[in-house]
Amino acid sequence: MEHTEKRPVKYIFVTGGVVSSLGKGLAAASIGSLLEGHGYRVTMQKLDPYINVDPGTMSPYQHGEVYVTDDGAEADLDLGHYERFTNTRTTRNHNWTTGRVYMSVIQKERRGDYLGRTIQVIPHITNEIKDCVRSVASKDVDVVIVEIGGTVGDIESQPFLEAIRQLRQDLGRENTLYVHLTLVPYIGTAGELKTKPTQHSVRDLRSIGIQPDILLCRTDRVLPTDIKRKIALFCDVAEEAVITARNVDTIYEVPLAFADEGLDRIVLKCLHLPETEKDMAAWEALVHRIKNPKRDITIHVVGKYVELTDSYKSLNEALFHGGFAHDAKVHFHWVEAEALEREGGEHLLDDADGILVPGGFGTRGTRGMMRAARVARERNIPFFGICYGFQWAAVDFARSVCGLDGADSTEVEEQAPHKVIYKLRDLLGIDDLGGTMRLGQYPCEIQAGTLAHKIYGSTTVSERHRHRYEFNRLYEQILVDHGACISGKSPDGKFVEILEITGHPWYIAVQFHPEFLSKPLKPHPLFASFVEASLLHQTTRIASQPASAQKTSA
Repeated sequence: MEHTEKRPVKYIFVTGGVVSSLGKGLAAASIGSLLEGHGYRVTMQKLDPYINVDPGTMSPYQHGEVYVTDDGAEADLDLGHYERFTNTRTTRNHNWTTGRVYMSVIQKERRGDYLGRTIQVIPHITNEIKDCVRSVASKDVDVVIVEIGGTVGDIESQPFLEAIRQLRQDLGRENTLYVHLTLVPYIGTAGELKTKPTQHSVRDLRSIGIQPDILLCRTDRVLPTDIKRKIALFCDVAEEAVITARNVDTIYEVPLAFADEGLDRIVLKCLHLPETEKDMAAWEALVHRIKNPKRDITIHVVGKYVELTDSYKSLNEALFHGGFAHDAKVHFHWVEAEALEREGGEHLLDDADGILVPGGFGTRGTRGMMRAARVARERNIPFFGICYGFQWAAVDFARSVCGLDGADSTEVEEQAPHKVIYKLRDLLGIDDLGGTMRLGQYPCEIQAGTLAHKIYGSTTVSERHRHRYEFNRLYEQILVDHGACISGKSPDGKFVEILEITGHPWYIAVQFHPEFLSKPLKPHPLFASFVEASLLHQTTRIASQPASAQKTSA
């Protein structure tokens, strides 16, 4: 039961120390999940220290996935964790960067909002950050959880840390909580857990005026009582508030592991919130299914950024979610798109239970993606094309089935004789490239009786987009005449959203990014259906093999 009584909004600030990539986003999301389990309403925010205005122009190798919100913000991938673990629906106000904060302050200065005053980090930048934090609080929220990117000691993080230090004074000690995630490494040669990195990290945090209330200690084993006692003594934290943040088998077990340590109880106590009864039964059942799969399946993912799988973070999780719906464990076989372009590259798709081509930009690897779409079509392998995968599936069909020689996307060949995919600005007559991306949530009308209609169970859906190129509807009829099915369009009929192939067991390509709306407890229907079709294909494929090969596959 949710709490509706009037009380001040509470704030939890999550910081990190020692090294990056300890999992602050997952930790923050897990705290949110636990609070929701107690019936509290939560929203979450990420403050990123980098100077880029947003990650939209950053290389996937540098930053990983760019997450997209309903209102079209290009945001940090941690917002995906927030939405998957909680009921939070993020917007552009849920992710602020140093660049965006400074840009806002500079714009105000140019307008004269500061009445000629000298603009300084304190108070102007820190006040702007505090306003950003307050902006996500509303009457529908009990607790705001704010994650500070980077690590304590980074020069870029200092204004954010100073801002949250001031917020305790502004909001009151009883309404704020500092949670610090740090590393307690095990040194094999010494056979010991070492607390010194944690001590130094907390010392750095305290030197700027922040005393953590709770320590989440990342480690590969349960912390013994004497280690917890030592950390509590040297870091001036209650012993019960030294929490083992141990490695777990699945990220979806993190909330339960924290609950075992009593973290939710301590958070509620520190924030002076009633300790209501906790209901995590759905999560417990989910983790049980994850740990006890009935089947295994391998999906071949043909992409451009396979060297860094965080580039496809939401996609990976959505495929896992699809497996959860069928008690199946999904494995990935990553295929570099360029490798498929080489002679004989098709063998990389042998034994695929399903083939997925995800989003991307640029010219590299596009012919490999087309080949993946063709192999799936010719071998009747379940195929799922997403955004970029949709575009190259359409181009392949135009070339291979419709006989349109030279069909292409203008992203690769501006003078293609058949511009099956072309820039949105060409369609709208806009010259400003920066204003031509279709970002955020848009409606899609689905044709009744199609596979997409069967999967969604509805003729109207809304999905999130992030792309600059569109299908050229001048080629719609010729594709349909050769066996394609345009099963989804924008309500005004201007944009093609979903492409199917009639007669294929499961072949769907979508212009949008369904992975952004998938949750572990509510898998996206397209991913659940794709995994189901892939499981069926696996069964058929194994059954057709010689008996000796079947034993090996089993």
